[in-house]
Amino acid sequence: MDRETVERVAKTAHLALSEDELDRYSRDLGEILDYFRILDESPEGDGFGVDPVEIADVMREDVPGIFIDPYELLKDMKTYDNYVRGPKLL
Repeated sequence: MDRETVERVAKTAHLALSEDELDRYSRDLGEILDYFRILDESPEGDGFGVDPVEIADVMREDVPGIFIDPYELLKDMKTYDNYVRGPKLL
């Protein structure tokens, strides 16, 4: 990665990097990006990936329903028109 890009990103992130840090980070980030380029060139497999267990969507249907009487829950609370009041937010 070129030094100007690292310098621009550091400025955007409000990081004050020294000249040595800019050189080191541009070199290190360049090496990391090279490793990703190597991974991009690797062949794709048709077999199992990292996790050999198939992951399937097992969500149940959401059926709305009232299991507890709301008035029973609100009977011992201080309410205003059946709404529970909370503290003011600043």
